[in-house]
Amino acid sequence: MSSFKYHYPIQVRLADIDAYWHVNNTKFLVYLEDARSRYMMEMGLFDPENIWKLPVIVGDVHCRYLAPIFLGDKVIISMGVTAISFKTITFTYEITGENGTPLYATAETIMVAYDYNSKKSVPVSAELRRMFSEREGKEF
Repeated sequence: MSSFKYHYPIQVRLADIDAYWHVNNTKFLVYLEDARSRYMMEMGLFDPENIWKLPVIVGDVHCRYLAPIFLGDKVIISMGVTAISFKTITFTYEITGENGTPLYATAETIMVAYDYNSKKSVPVSAELRRMFSEREGKEF
């Protein structure tokens, strides 16, 4: 099983399937977003009723597709914060089957600390750094 502390199950829907009868590559990014938003909701960082308080915005996404996902597959997104710099937070992911295999994809999102009111990037706050350190059990 993954070394990540957070695991989020995904229900593959018929709407996720493309003309080749596997999950479309764009849906992998939606799966990452679902897991990341739940992770941040559980931390109290993301309130769907007040999006303006979200402290980050996606700056970069990389996904390495390793195996196709088919309708009926049981999928788990395992993820965590792996690095924090002055203005960015790196989330790293594995998309696997229910028991950790197969490995469908690995991914990374670079989240930029962001003020939605001023529409500008900001430094990662000490409070946000502390919250992720506590969640992940390591210092950033």
